[in-house]
Amino acid sequence: MIRVLIADDEAMMRAGVRAILESDTEIEVVFEAADGHEAIAGAQRHRPDVAVLDIRMPRLDGLAAASEIAATVPATRVVMLTTFGEDEYIERALGGGALGFLLKAADPRELIAGVRVVSEGGAYLSPDIARRVIAPYRDGDRLRSAKAREAIAALTDRERDVLRLLAAGASNAEIGAQLHLVEGTVKGYVSAILVKLEVRNRVEAAVLAHRAGIVTVG
Repeated sequence: MIRVLIADDEAMMRAGVRAILESDTEIEVVFEAADGHEAIAGAQRHRPDVAVLDIRMPRLDGLAAASEIAATVPATRVVMLTTFGEDEYIERALGGGALGFLLKAADPRELIAGVRVVSEGGAYLSPDIARRVIAPYRDGDRLRSAKAREAIAALTDRERDVLRLLAAGASNAEIGAQLHLVEGTVKGYVSAILVKLEVRNRVEAAVLAHRAGIVTVG
């Protein structure tokens, strides 16, 4: 069972998100919060697997709450669910430790998929967000692309296989199934990849993979 915390200042939105998530029999919403402070307290008390946070909330916004949750409850992985997809929000969310960024206007199935992938240690961006994150690297920065290819060249063949799947949004379990590896071995490969590429998390590794051209966004 995937245990989820929801934070949004609109009660109707919380009810809608709960209904979508709990349509999946393997997801349970364990706490609802109306602002960032409540989200932090709820995460510390209930230790959910995933916290789904709105960005714009009173008293303390979702971006600040995401950073605090990532720092104090690292086992709780954060997904941002927002109406606002401004580049500044995306950068702050991912830099603050969020592993998912979804738009409220997206297909509800994306929310379930994002929570599932992030709960298993993966990273998930709405396709529109992924294209915007990757575009600056895909559309013209040859120097950065060359540096990315050089960094990835230092990986072993198996590490590159893992990175391709990671960058495509696969969870550790899905990577293991495709490469016939146990999940613990996949985690070891992911850790080694982050160290070799000198990146902080899976999202940054995925960006580097896209920048190098070893995987593409559909």
